Amino acid sequence: MGDLRKVQQTPTGTFFVCVPKEWAQKNALKKGSLVNLEMTADGKLFVDSKYDVEQQPRVACLNVGPFLGREIVGHYLLGYDEIRIEAKSRIDSNVRNLVKVTADSLAGLMIVEETTSMIALQCLMQQQPFTSPEKILQRNNASAARMIRDAANSFVNGDIDLAKNVVERDVENNKFYFLLVRILRTIIQNPRLSEKTGITPIECLDYRLAASLIEGIGDACVQVASSTIALNGVKLSEEMRKLLIDLQCVCYDANEQALKAFLTKDISLAEAVRNLRGKIDATCSKVEEAAKESSVDLMPQILAAVSFLRQIYEGSVDMADLVV
Repeated sequence: MGDLRKVQQTPTGTFFVCVPKEWAQKNALKKGSLVNLEMTADGKLFVDSKYDVEQQPRVACLNVGPFLGREIVGHYLLGYDEIRIEAKSRIDSNVRNLVKVTADSLAGLMIVEETTSMIALQCLMQQQPFTSPEKILQRNNASAARMIRDAANSFVNGDIDLAKNVVERDVENNKFYFLLVRILRTIIQNPRLSEKTGITPIECLDYRLAASLIEGIGDACVQVASSTIALNGVKLSEEMRKLLIDLQCVCYDANEQALKAFLTKDISLAEAVRNLRGKIDATCSKVEEAAKESSVDLMPQILAAVSFLRQIYEGSVDMADLVV
């Protein structure tokens, strides 16, 4: 429990509450100092002692080590504006390549300065105004939805070029995910941003989970595309192609409905996603039965593709469940 204080009233009718002495001293407040009061829609009142102070960029200094790539991603997700990699001696080419590849995988992060013993990364995306988390989630899901369709089509048609394209696009899909996590964490750390973006801390948790599910759907698409590449152009029977396209269509529709249900909090639409399970199970059973007529080399790849498509549907169900 926080520090409870009684609301008092002056003879003229003004209400007031005394601020804690420790807080005032820590923020260098004195008689006559100005603070900013900001009311939120849920009845909270924020007292900001540094409302007129320009926010300084957050800088992290990292040493070259075995987990450097993960440390860069971690500090990016925590909202750091600048990440400096420093070494006592020369930074070798392997580390430089690792830093570049990691930066390329994160939206807005670029190398802005480089010496023999230091590399400076900076996030060039402005924190204010924020891109709406809802819009980023929609873009992320739109990217994953296209991957669902293209991954299935590549498998059905033995299109290796399209399969490779799906694998490459997963990098962009991951960028959306990391960017959204960065923004959500920043909102949680700064309650005032919650009011401005219209996303509460509790909703940030739901958005984070939804984004993780979409990222998982993208990974499943990569696995389907990998099965296509493994087949190396082997053609499927007409019956098998039709069944897999039917399965892909149901998975695609489930994904679209799940996101819409999540954003609109529509329970009936969320339930409709769950109700597609019967169709998914029936189609999967037909594919598995038809796969028995395939060659020894082809059958495992078909069953693997079906398994990954089912994972896509289960991810959509989990997203729809967030509505409840």
